[in-house]
Amino acid sequence: MINVDGQEVAVHGPGPVPVALTVNGKRLTGEVEPRVTLLDALREHFDVTGPKRVCDRAECGACTVLIEGRAVYSCTTLAIEAQGKEILTAEGLGGGERPDAVQSAFVNNDAQQCGFCTPGFTVATKAFLDKNPHASDAEVAQGLAGNLCRCGTYRGIHGVVAQMTGREPKGNAGTTMIARELGASEKGSA
Repeated sequence: MINVDGQEVAVHGPGPVPVALTVNGKRLTGEVEPRVTLLDALREHFDVTGPKRVCDRAECGACTVLIEGRAVYSCTTLAIEAQGKEILTAEGLGGGERPDAVQSAFVNNDAQQCGFCTPGFTVATKAFLDKNPHASDAEVAQGLAGNLCRCGTYRGIHGVVAQMTGREPKGNAGTTMIARELGASEKGSA
């Protein structure tokens, strides 16, 4: 503990510190350096490989996990910050042998190709639909804009949302998602 402006503040590190995470309903304990991201802790220390390292800078969403039901990029969240919170990854959806309805919808709508974005997109879609069960096509495009699919399966992903909400996608809804993503990519490269 150090004193900062009259308040005691805990100091972590510089070496490994104990960490306890609740991931997919299981308590996982180990030691990591305070600078270790949740993504690295999950993949390298606890063998939870659903979240993928793709961009490693919070731009693609392949590492998306749910923390307390909220979609977050695990590549920019420290493992020590996630202690005491419920963490859900794609492996935890559906609880074991039986896939979650969102996972089944991804299969039904052929919304995966190479698979790198699929776990992150799956949990992001679940979080979005939990909060927006009757979202419009525009709201879907906006709500899932933080996840990118390099294979371009946006029509399939939009089909997932249509299946989950019990409605048909309107015309070129998947194209709207593609256009939004391309616009974001072009702005980022300028």
